[in-house]
Amino acid sequence: MKVVVLHDQVPAGAPPDQADSLIQATQVAGHLARLGHEALPVSFAGRPQETEERLRGLSPELVFNLVESPLGQGRLIHLAPLLLERMGLRFTGAGTRAMLLSSNKLMAKRLMQRHGLPTPPWLAAREAGEDFQAGRWIIKSVWEHASVGLDEDSVREYQAARALRQEMERRQPSLGGDCFAERFIEGREFNLALLAYDRGVQVLPPAEIIFEGYAAGKPKVVGYKAKWDEGSYEYHHTPRNYDFPPKDRLLLQELTALSLRAWRVFGLRGWARVDFRVDRRGGPWILEVNANPCLAADAGFMAAADQAHLDAGQVVARIMADASGPGGHGREAA
Repeated sequence: MKVVVLHDQVPAGAPPDQADSLIQATQVAGHLARLGHEALPVSFAGRPQETEERLRGLSPELVFNLVESPLGQGRLIHLAPLLLERMGLRFTGAGTRAMLLSSNKLMAKRLMQRHGLPTPPWLAAREAGEDFQAGRWIIKSVWEHASVGLDEDSVREYQAARALRQEMERRQPSLGGDCFAERFIEGREFNLALLAYDRGVQVLPPAEIIFEGYAAGKPKVVGYKAKWDEGSYEYHHTPRNYDFPPKDRLLLQELTALSLRAWRVFGLRGWARVDFRVDRRGGPWILEVNANPCLAADAGFMAAADQAHLDAGQVVARIMADASGPGGHGREAA
């Protein structure tokens, strides 16, 4: 099968979160080749028309969509599935609606709230502050992923909504131009990866992020340094754990059930990841629903797949199999 691997256009000297997109695409193309497919890497050009012309010239049977930040902007992530749907091409992963709803964190939180999925209280920069409560808040980008602009100094104590809004306004330029504040949940952090298969969707073994040696008062967040700065303390002291005591069994069952509900509510396809915090009383809160988590060998998704005794080729094959029908419409979750 002729498969285009569509990925971000990565400029020379790009920061590690952007450069990782090219690494991911190269690895996925290698897995496709080993599965016997003709893999053709194509970058999503500055003008979508250029990408459309390139795709029409190649006439692929399938597009493996790995685009995360068209033109270097996370807010444009839905342009790739929108183009592929308009062209009538089969493609992997989430469609335009699911990609848009999950990538805009405020839209995602409102959708979760409507469907009874637990998500921490939030305060948007341009909304009234009636729901503000004094305490610890974390300021995040509305659109950018890969923990861009996020580190421990994003978490602070606020006694008034006005002070929080002033800090959001100050941070907006470094957070993609739009940000919001979320009540910081003190507790544990979990990632649950989901992978389509012929009978629906499988939740892979849950991972807990362990904050090793963090001093009292040091915010436990998986920020930019923890993900990308190999010389940082955070990078080397936030390992994943897959071994849990019996007392966690009910919690893990609840996280699994919530992840499956999120898959259905957002209309996800192919593969995804749901990130949680669990408060000190054992209550789970969904932080984020990621419709296209990284598939690079060193990323959390492939680590979870390995725990499920799936190799990278099997993961890629299952994602491809789920891209059935025009526009890449996958099967409903079972």
